[in-house]
Amino acid sequence: MKDFLPKRPRLVRVAVVGAGAIGGVVAAFLARAGWDLEVVCKHQETVDRALSEGFHIFGVQGELRIPLRGVKEIHDLSGPKEVVFLTTKVNDAMEAGRALLPFLKETSVVVSLQNGICEEALAEILGANRVIGCVVGWGASMHGAGELEITSGGEFVIGSLDSQSEGRLSLIKQMLDEIAPARISGNIMGELFAKLIINACINSLGVIAGKKLGELLAMKTARQIFTAIMREAMAVAAAVGIKVERGGGGKLDYYRFLEGGCVLSRMKRDLLIRVIGFKYRRVKSSSLQSLERGRKTEIDYLNGYICARGRQHGVPTPTNDAVVRMVKEIEGGQRKMTPENLKDIVFANL
Repeated sequence: MKDFLPKRPRLVRVAVVGAGAIGGVVAAFLARAGWDLEVVCKHQETVDRALSEGFHIFGVQGELRIPLRGVKEIHDLSGPKEVVFLTTKVNDAMEAGRALLPFLKETSVVVSLQNGICEEALAEILGANRVIGCVVGWGASMHGAGELEITSGGEFVIGSLDSQSEGRLSLIKQMLDEIAPARISGNIMGELFAKLIINACINSLGVIAGKKLGELLAMKTARQIFTAIMREAMAVAAAVGIKVERGGGGKLDYYRFLEGGCVLSRMKRDLLIRVIGFKYRRVKSSSLQSLERGRKTEIDYLNGYICARGRQHGVPTPTNDAVVRMVKEIEGGQRKMTPENLKDIVFANL
């Protein structure tokens, strides 16, 4: 399909909804490149920072400070948008999608940059022809309003949910290339599922144990659960009919990783997980960071998504069920974060 959106930056009106670590970086780099952009910031302090001295971006891609047109609410946007980058927490994405409807044309697109999988739910609100899935393969941290550090490099992967939006992918790629290399995939659900599995392992177990990745994956019990979560997720993907793409920046073939039940195969899996833990030993899961800030996790769209799809297709997911239950108990104050929680999952479900 021919791309029918205008390609000149001044003719494309853009909004970035969410000014956290990822959204703030995306907004700053697009503004620097000259796109006609407004950023929706949840907090007035961030709006004020955007309008005055601007966002300060630093880290592995150098340093940038740029003022932005910031607004506090979606209904404060100046008018319809051709492209919206939705970078809120996934728990807030559906509400944001509904609020965006008056600002969307029939040909507008909303690019979802959330953790977890919410594209299908967004499509029910916005229409599948408007939703573009996006995997963010690089990392960033927020150190305060408009103080954003790019912590690791990587790529974007984008793809359409249906054929009507395929012609718009080249424009989205052009825009995202301003920030990091962007790749168009013909199997965006397989790409999203690949990232979902890693997040379901790392994010949720980080909350349950209350540990950074290095400490977490140094524990044998955590490594066992890591593999169990992955097995259940892959079984669900097979039942749904999704071919899971490689994860970890294209380095992890889930199918090969889970092959074999002999002692040697188990040792290889265990070693690889330990290597991952060592390489990213200082990483603190975003869900753990959310809890530390008094916010809810995104568990319903991570392990909860695996459980829900498993129930729909008759695939048992006992390990993921236990993880969801524990995270919700921690959110509700009924359970403390401690490595001792891991033993309960293993003994109950492995």
